Amino acid sequence: MPTPRDPGPPGVLKVAPSLLSADFGGLAEAVGEVANVADWLHVDVMDGHFVPNLTIGPPVVASLRRHSGLFFDCHLMMTDPGDYLEAFRDAGADGCTVHVEVGSTGELVAEMHRLGLRAGIAANPDTPFEALEPHLASVELVLCMTVFPGFGGQAFMAGVLPKVSEVRTAMDERGLHADLEVDGGIDPSTAPLVTRAGANVLVAGSAIFGADRPWEATETIRAAASQPG
Repeated sequence: MPTPRDPGPPGVLKVAPSLLSADFGGLAEAVGEVANVADWLHVDVMDGHFVPNLTIGPPVVASLRRHSGLFFDCHLMMTDPGDYLEAFRDAGADGCTVHVEVGSTGELVAEMHRLGLRAGIAANPDTPFEALEPHLASVELVLCMTVFPGFGGQAFMAGVLPKVSEVRTAMDERGLHADLEVDGGIDPSTAPLVTRAGANVLVAGSAIFGADRPWEATETIRAAASQPG
């Protein structure tokens, strides 16, 4: 079984550049540009069925793993993620996140743990807190989407912030120590909004890889997220 990389302490601020907005013709180079400033690398996996886009699979993850020691946070936007968990683990994924909308969440979380993966659950913007709540105690990551998944560069949906706060409150009240992640429309203006709501892992794509100096953009988002509320 591959040795997973250290995700860092739960609850501590982390910035995870999203490969969805990187140049797919030079992914290794793109990862190298943020390697010294990123906490995690967010790997967007789309199957063309659960979401209307196709992206990368285990072979690309395996190729990137040879070029990077970052923690690979693989977001599986797939109808049948259970069919691919072992392949992603073997390719070098450290954590995988599945959507509660596809069902069988408990079984998928158990399988991720059996494989030695850090287990995460995700919810689309219109999926209520109640769909996440039964699984909070069994996962290491909860992801609240602040756009509908499928394509990068979408506008941040502030209406998700109350759900982020609900998740944080529930985890704090129960003494849980999972990371709380947001993904979608994160930039220096929205980063402080989500951290004030309780998120500690910020996924940013176009705001980082669309910048001339992605490493500086990463640090700008980190600084913005650290602003006191």
